[in-house]
Amino acid sequence: MPPASPALPPKVLLPLAAGFEELEVVAPVDVLRRAGAEVILAALESTLEVRGRNGLTLVADLRWDEWGAQPCDCLLLPGGPAVAALRRHAALRAQVRAQDAAGGWLAAICAAPTVLLEAGVLRGRRHTAHPSVAAELSRAELGEAVVVDGRLITSRGAGTALAFGLELVARVVSPAQALAVRTAIAA
Repeated sequence: MPPASPALPPKVLLPLAAGFEELEVVAPVDVLRRAGAEVILAALESTLEVRGRNGLTLVADLRWDEWGAQPCDCLLLPGGPAVAALRRHAALRAQVRAQDAAGGWLAAICAAPTVLLEAGVLRGRRHTAHPSVAAELSRAELGEAVVVDGRLITSRGAGTALAFGLELVARVVSPAQALAVRTAIAA
């Protein structure tokens, strides 16, 4: 997928399901929005209010079925117990495959690389993930905080969420914007 035109900010789609890991949503979304990206939170639930694993409730921008199969510049998958719902969601798996086939960015943190595995797009690609899914992702580079392989960005977990978000900014928006955001938040 070609980069967003200079007049349009990059569009990042994040599916949100109950039990999402709050840091893995809030940190990347915050730095992406600071960098000028348009981040759309799409609830897999029937309601826009989605409760995270630690009780934080976020209000999504729309429901997943309202998004349809529109293209985006980056599909961002958060981790936490919500990954089970992400893995079961056939339309999401189809979106992952379409995103990959179009050459768009795929990003997954914590246990979310298992969604990429379910969708069949992880084979032969370098990645990392949370140690809790090491048995399924035996090739994961668990010692790495963030791994980039082509247009795939993966990260280990909540403790790496800010680094993951800044890497997303560098790749999806621009290295200059990543530096500007890093400087502004003193990371």
